[in-house]
Amino acid sequence: MSDLRRPGGRPLPLLLAYPLLALAGALLHRQVLSLAALSLLLGLLWWPALRERRPGAWLLWLGLSGVIAWLAARDLASLLLDAVPVLLNLLLAWIFGRTLRAGRQPLVAQFVEAIEGPQRLLLPGVAPYARRLTAFWSVLLTGQALLLGTLLTCQVPGGLLERMGVVPPWPLPQAWVQGYVHLGAYLLIAVVFALEYLFRRWHLRHLPHLGLHDLLHRLALRWPQLIRGRNRAP
Repeated sequence: MSDLRRPGGRPLPLLLAYPLLALAGALLHRQVLSLAALSLLLGLLWWPALRERRPGAWLLWLGLSGVIAWLAARDLASLLLDAVPVLLNLLLAWIFGRTLRAGRQPLVAQFVEAIEGPQRLLLPGVAPYARRLTAFWSVLLTGQALLLGTLLTCQVPGGLLERMGVVPPWPLPQAWVQGYVHLGAYLLIAVVFALEYLFRRWHLRHLPHLGLHDLLHRLALRWPQLIRGRNRAP
C-alpha cells in the first residue's frame, strides 16, 4: 500500500477525489458533491488517526459529517460551504502562528531551509525577516478570516443574521460578498505573495535571490519536506 501514499501518509485516491468532487460540485451546482468533498477533506486531515483506528478520531469525523448532513437537510448547506474559506484562513493562520512559539522554527524559515538550504538562514537578515514574515502571514490570514465572517454575516440575502431574523447593521449585496469570498480572497493572497516577493528582493538586496519561477519550482519539488517540516528551532 505504500505506493498508494503520499507525504503525510494520506492515500493518493482520496487526495485526487477531493479536488474532483469540489470541482464537480462548483461546475454542476450540486451541493451534495461539494458537501461530500468537505467531508472527505475532513477525513484527509485526520487520516493518520483514522488509519490507526483511533476511536476518538472516527467519532469526531463521523460526528462532523453528521453535522454536515444535518445542515444540508435544513437547507443550510450554502452557508456551510461559504464558511469553508473562513475556516481555511483560520487554520492557515494557526499553522503559521504556532511556529512562532519558543523552541519552534518559524514556518517561513522552514520554507527557506527546505528550498534554499539551512545555510541561507545564516546570511545577514534572513532569519529575522523569516520570523517577521511568519507573523505577518498569521495576522493577515486571521484578519481575512474575520473579514470573511463579517461579510457572510451581513450578506443580503442569505446572510447569517438574515437567516436568524435579524436585520444586518451593514446590509451587503450577495453578489459582492460571494465574489470576494470565492474569488477576491484568493486573489488578495496571490497579490500579497507577489508584493512580498518584490519587497523581499529590495529589503534583502545585499543577497542573491532565486527567480520567481525557480522559487515556485523548488517549492513544488520540496513540498513533501515542508509537509513533514521541522517544528523545533535549530
